[in-house]
Order: sequence, then structure tokens, then C-alpha cells
Amino acid sequence: MSRLLDRVGHATLRGIDEFGFGAALLGESLFWLVAGWRRRQPVRLTAVAAQAMEIGIAALPIVTVLAATIGVMLALQGIYTLRTFGAESRVTLGIALSTVREFSPLITGILVAGRSGSALAARLATMRINQEIDALTVMGISPVRFLVVPALAAMVVMLPLLTLWADLVALAAAGLYVSGALETTLAAYADEVRSLLHLNDLMHGLSKAVLFAVLVTAVGVVNGAGATGGAEGVGRVTTRSVVQAISAIIVTDMIFVFLVTR
Repeated sequence: MSRLLDRVGHATLRGIDEFGFGAALLGESLFWLVAGWRRRQPVRLTAVAAQAMEIGIAALPIVTVLAATIGVMLALQGIYTLRTFGAESRVTLGIALSTVREFSPLITGILVAGRSGSALAARLATMRINQEIDALTVMGISPVRFLVVPALAAMVVMLPLLTLWADLVALAAAGLYVSGALETTLAAYADEVRSLLHLNDLMHGLSKAVLFAVLVTAVGVVNGAGATGGAEGVGRVTTRSVVQAISAIIVTDMIFVFLVTR
């Protein structure tokens, strides 16, 4: 029992320490974004653009495939379920709201966490083990400004844009299936979607995407900066980063929906 309590206590203290470290990193990142140019150390736009290409543009194919699959899946399940009540014509309501408010930001966030969040953690872990981060500090270059801020800025911009693209692809794919299954036209489906969705629904999903972007970046940086143990340590923190980022996204999504829909 004493060993169990000792492990729980150490794990709790380590979690609190990592949370504080992540909060401090985010605060320092915001400082460099706002005041970096005043100190003649602005955030490099080329680095932000490179990160945006890697996080956003390179992820478009897999986001497109997953979004189209989810849209068709929602249409299939919606029609199958509503057919029991003879209400297949109302399937568009469920597809539109669930896609824009829930599935697109959630699936896109999880995808980016597994793809870009893990890459960020691995890169920082490798630099940490090779003492490259210490070398930046010795040269008078802030590691947060040089390494963290470009990734954070690119993530905050590109994840909502990927979510918006996922919305369009999922709704279009669902519309193709619905128009064929219910023998209606794609134009009628599009008109119904426009009448059902409001700006608040769109902002609900995009707001969650921004929050997920901050979480993915913070988790990746915290894990990468604390890496030890050579190549094995890099693999360990990469796996840990993916698990923690996805868990944080799902839990945060539940809390966000609970607070917003009260």
C-alpha cells in the first residue's frame, strides 16, 4: 500500500509539474508573439509558413478521405435509424449538426495530434537529447521563440482551416449518398443544410478546433522538452505525446460541450 501511495503521489506531482510547465510555455509563446518585434526578435514568418505547410497542406489528403468516410457513415447510420420511425427525410438535420459541431473538429484534432503533435514531440526530444536546445540558449536565442511559437501559430491557424475543409467534404459526401438513397437532388439537400445550420453552429466547431490546436502543441512541446534516454527516450515521449494529446482532446471536448450546451 505504501508503494502504491508513493507512486500515485509521484505521478500526481509530475502531472502538476508538467501542467505548470505547459502553462508557462503558452504564456511565454504569447509574449513573443506580441512583443517579439519590440525586442528585435520577431517570430520568423518563414518558420511559421513551413510549419503550416507540414501541419495543414500535407494533411489535406488524409483529412479529405476521413471526412468523406465520416459523412457517408453518418448518412448510412442516420437513414437506417430514422427509417424505423419513417422519418428518413430528417436525416439532414442530424448529419449537418453532428458534422459541424462535433465530428469534424474532433476527428481533425485527433488526426493532427497523431500526425503533427507526435512529430513535434519527436523533433524537440531529439534536439533535447543532442543538446541543441541548450546550444540555442547559449547563443542567446530563446528556444520558445525559435521552436515553439512557429508551431503554435501554425497549429492555431491550420487546424480550424482543416476543420472547415472537413465540414465541406463530409457534408458533400453525405449529400451524395442521401440524394441517391432518398431519391432527391443534391441542390435540395444543400438548401436544407443552409436552412438548418447557423453561424453559431460553425463557430462552435471552429472554437473547439482552436482549443485542440493549443492542447496538441502544448502536449507535444512538454513531452519533447522533457525527453531523456537517447533513441528509446524519443520513442517513449512520442508515444506518450500521442496518447496524452488524444485523451486531452476527448476530455476537453466533453467539458466544452457540457458548458456550451447548458
